[in-house]
Formats: sequence, structure tokens, C-alpha cells
Amino acid sequence: MKLAAAAAFALILGACQPVPPAEGPSAERPEVPTTAEACRAAGGSWGRQGLLGTEQCVMPMPDAGKVCRDGDDCVGDCRGDPEAGGAAPGDPMTGKCQATTSPFGCYTRVENGRAEGMLCVD
Repeated sequence: MKLAAAAAFALILGACQPVPPAEGPSAERPEVPTTAEACRAAGGSWGRQGLLGTEQCVMPMPDAGKVCRDGDDCVGDCRGDPEAGGAAPGDPMTGKCQATTSPFGCYTRVENGRAEGMLCVD
């Protein structure tokens, strides 16, 4: 009887293993250099960005263009494909992982396989 109880206890403990994290991006967000020379050396492009025209570095994302259904699938955001046309918030949608570290422009973020509202950052 004690042996059966010990075996049952061991089976229950064995089932209490931590759940592995969900499959997400395999790379990390690139570090963005703060000088033109460092930016170019790292493979980025240096120039004026946004409405204020602040000079800054824009780095390519390692998973740029990968098909996604959620921001967790990407190093950056999952953004709706502008060529696919507009989608209302809540509509089912797939996107592509953002191409660069630049936050500027108009785009629809995709979360949980659904479109969020259009966002314009300048």
C-alpha cells in the first residue's frame, strides 16, 4: 500500500513540470547606436527622423518581413501589411514583423491575430 502511494505521489510530482515559454522571436532587438559613425558601422542608416527631424540611427530588424499574428512573434511589432488594405479594429489579420527600429509612419498593429486601430507616429 505504501509503495502504491509513493508511486502515485512520484507521478503527481512528475506532472508538475514548468511549462516552457511560448515560441517567440529567436533574436533580440538590435542596439541602436547614437552616432552616425557607429550607426553606419553597425549596418544602420543615419538621418533625420520624424516631424522634428531629429538625427538618429535606424537599424534593420533581424526578423523583418516574417509573417506574424502577434507582437510576441516578432522582435519588434507585428504590423498589418499596408498592401493588404485597411482592416477595422478587431478584424482577423496577419501581419509582418516590422522592418526597422523606426517607430515613425502609419501602420496597424496586429495582436492575437486581430487588427488594432491605425496608428500614425511622426
